[in-house]
Amino acid sequence: MIEFYINGQQVEVQLEDEQTIGDVLKSFEKTCEENDAAVIGITVDGKQITAELFDEEASKPLGKDTKFEFSIVTKNDIKASFAKLAELFNELALQMEGVPVALQSGKNLEVSESIKKLADSIDQFCHIATLASLFPETFTASSLGGMNFKDFFADFSPILKDFEDALQNNDTVMLGDLSEYEICPRLKEISEALKTMQEA
Repeated sequence: MIEFYINGQQVEVQLEDEQTIGDVLKSFEKTCEENDAAVIGITVDGKQITAELFDEEASKPLGKDTKFEFSIVTKNDIKASFAKLAELFNELALQMEGVPVALQSGKNLEVSESIKKLADSIDQFCHIATLASLFPETFTASSLGGMNFKDFFADFSPILKDFEDALQNNDTVMLGDLSEYEICPRLKEISEALKTMQEA
């Protein structure tokens, strides 16, 4: 019996006259497109189908008990992730605004935690932005303050590096200035841009 799993859940799928593995993959991809979803991973009989293996595997005939496992992401998943990140960046912006006061009160550990959280959030954001590019017709106007995300982060990275250096050197004046005047406004920009993206 041919088995289908989507994101780890077994699903019932009615096959029509698919003869090869490629036929099944094509019709599944078409169904995804019709439902605002995109395939981000395919495993057939426990073997991960990479771009390099795709043609070779796709030409194989369909077995009686072939097992298909798909990882998919939907447009709504991405919008929901952007909504969460918009809140997170807004929260981080407020934390950054409070850095000068936190440092004066000797809460250096708290400041370190905020920076770690910020770095994780940026990683998360980059991952979701990559997935969003699978839906170019929806997530196109992804610009922040007149820059696209890539340029925005290229411009943002040196500021975060300066912040890390200032943290190591215990330069509280520099930390306060960077967090309040450089990092905080940018986080607010990201948050606002993400709010508009979920309305896309």
